[in-house]
Amino acid sequence: MQPDHGARHLVDRQRLRAAAGHSFTLALACLITYWLTTRVLSGVHSLSTSDGLLGGLWSVVATVFVYRECHRQSVGAALSRAYATLMSFALCLIYLLLFSFHPLGLAALIGLGTFALMAVGRDEDVVTSAITTAVVIIVAAVSPHDAWQQPILRLVDTAVGIAVGVVASSLGSRLTASPAIKRDSNPSTQSA
Repeated sequence: MQPDHGARHLVDRQRLRAAAGHSFTLALACLITYWLTTRVLSGVHSLSTSDGLLGGLWSVVATVFVYRECHRQSVGAALSRAYATLMSFALCLIYLLLFSFHPLGLAALIGLGTFALMAVGRDEDVVTSAITTAVVIIVAAVSPHDAWQQPILRLVDTAVGIAVGVVASSLGSRLTASPAIKRDSNPSTQSA
């Protein structure tokens, strides 16, 4: 049986349309997140200009982390990011209220966060929590003045990024459908 080139061409066009919609929505979401964090949040409270830019980076990373083609996947990624960030937030805040940066403190916090997340069955959040902890603690070493504020600021930045990512995913999934879903619903592309 000869493959149906017309159906394949249609699937390719649908895939390109979905890719264009997905990439445009993600790019727009990242722009909005960056603007909200560097203009709005930094206007409310920022330790410095570079801290405001770091907040923009942090929010954009959270948006990219949670934005998925499927809204359900975005919500799952948002919950994962929230768990990991909250664990890191708690550990870093307590540590920075008591101590200044030290490499042993960094290692201890990553170990404690890993243990706590694995103990409650959140193994999939270990990497994100460890990365978050490392960045927050090392930024506190780079900018030691009021370092205890770093976890709070990064928690707020992450919340903005998560919210924008989830909203963008909801809107994006309504505007573009996944090519896999369209392909599976098209009988001419299914094998016999």
